Amino acid sequence: MKLYKPIAITAIILLSTTSSFAEDTPTPKRTLKANRLVVYNVVPQNVDSFSDFLGKGEFYGRIRVNTFDYDWSGHSVGYKDHWVTAVGGSLTYKTACFKGFSGMIDVYTSQNPWHMDQDDMKFLKSGKDALSRYDAYNDGDYYMNVIAQAYGEFKLHKSSLKFGRQKLETLLTRSNDTKMIPNTFEGFSLLSKDLDKTTIKMAWLTKQKLRDHSTFHDVLTYGDDYVSGKTSTEKMLIGWSNNDDSAMHKGLSYENYKNAGEDTKHDLLIAEIKTKAIKNLDILLNYTGVPDVVSLATIETHYTIAVSSYKIIPAFRYLYQFDDGGGDIGGASLTGLLADGTQDGGYHDSQSLDSWLFAARIDLKSKAPWAMRVGYSHISDEADIVAPWRGFPTGGFTRAMGQYNWYANTDTYMLRGSYNFDKAGLVPGLTTMFRLCYQDYDDSKTALKSGIKVNLVPTDRTVLHLDFIQQIKSLPGLEARLRMVFADADDSINGIEYSYNEYRFELNYLF
Repeated sequence: MKLYKPIAITAIILLSTTSSFAEDTPTPKRTLKANRLVVYNVVPQNVDSFSDFLGKGEFYGRIRVNTFDYDWSGHSVGYKDHWVTAVGGSLTYKTACFKGFSGMIDVYTSQNPWHMDQDDMKFLKSGKDALSRYDAYNDGDYYMNVIAQAYGEFKLHKSSLKFGRQKLETLLTRSNDTKMIPNTFEGFSLLSKDLDKTTIKMAWLTKQKLRDHSTFHDVLTYGDDYVSGKTSTEKMLIGWSNNDDSAMHKGLSYENYKNAGEDTKHDLLIAEIKTKAIKNLDILLNYTGVPDVVSLATIETHYTIAVSSYKIIPAFRYLYQFDDGGGDIGGASLTGLLADGTQDGGYHDSQSLDSWLFAARIDLKSKAPWAMRVGYSHISDEADIVAPWRGFPTGGFTRAMGQYNWYANTDTYMLRGSYNFDKAGLVPGLTTMFRLCYQDYDDSKTALKSGIKVNLVPTDRTVLHLDFIQQIKSLPGLEARLRMVFADADDSINGIEYSYNEYRFELNYLF
């Protein structure tokens, strides 16, 4: 099955060649940004009668293919090379707007006709988001059919209130729609642009649906039942239910909440302000919290300095994490191995989630087709940062694809660059980007698991991430993307080799 790697590389070259012969074509109804956010170029209009509310809405379609290949440099117990191929897409309907009211429904499917065996589901990493491991292992279902969005919306002036299933793009919540089905939430959200040069977002979210789940679940509970007395297979399936995001705090589990006499159902509250009221200065303030568990407050600034034809943009982010009770329940480590308080794991206070991070970067931009960024982040030597809602605490500063660098006492250094071959007049529709980062984790963060000493954080590593995005000019709405990661990681304390290469090939057609 390794044939799909050269096939993917060949396909993107052929698509690039085809696009070079394209003529000017109409703009499609929707297009994709580099971060996979969807831009609506055609939207339903306001109508004056209820009969036109549905009749003058708009349909949008999307066909997508994703292939993942994960190659470990070494092979140890619990690790195995794996691959996933998924085909599917979505059908979206937006109603017209009548007296401020409108609605939307977004139906997604991900099909996996070529797949690994059931027993290999536990080895999946990045490719796990192409299917539901729980459904595949438990029921043999290698497909997901999900109504990921279904909301009503009321607009007044420059404000809108959404209620129902929806995407939400804030600092720590993201749709992160890089696979087959986006990360979405249930609840209420308010967006307001009534204040000049200012955007306000507020949300009360009651459930989340991760990209690899077919049902909605709690926003901050790992697992859905007690694990005592369960077989290893039952424990694995329990771990794949509820919020099993890769960045989830596994100590905040159903079992630990119950043992502590706490509720296993939680809400996520968000308030965010972005303003450009001061010339050349962007300011972001964000609060994200789960009552009685944990909350995070962030301030971020960007300042633009014009130097000749260049723009130099320094930026800073400071995030403080407040322990509102979650530390006593799950401990300071995201692994959950410190939940019972019998190990300190190298943490100053193994039962506290109080922590903070600082990140800085400098962007260099110009009218030229290239851009550069240098970034740095430091996580306090206190607790790991809790943020399993697909908005990454170090995102935009030092995070590379597939990397989690917000564990306690972690330093990351990053160099990022991009080049737009289309803008340069070299290859129509082609853009590229690289990230090179060094992640320095704390080797002293260790604990015992089943009597074996293990690392509580990843091992130090150098990561190179390459992206190639090709828009097909001859067929508006069609886009190919090739992504590659080469990670050179230190071995774990018990000899597991964590170096790997990863390849992803993605096709998107929006119509």
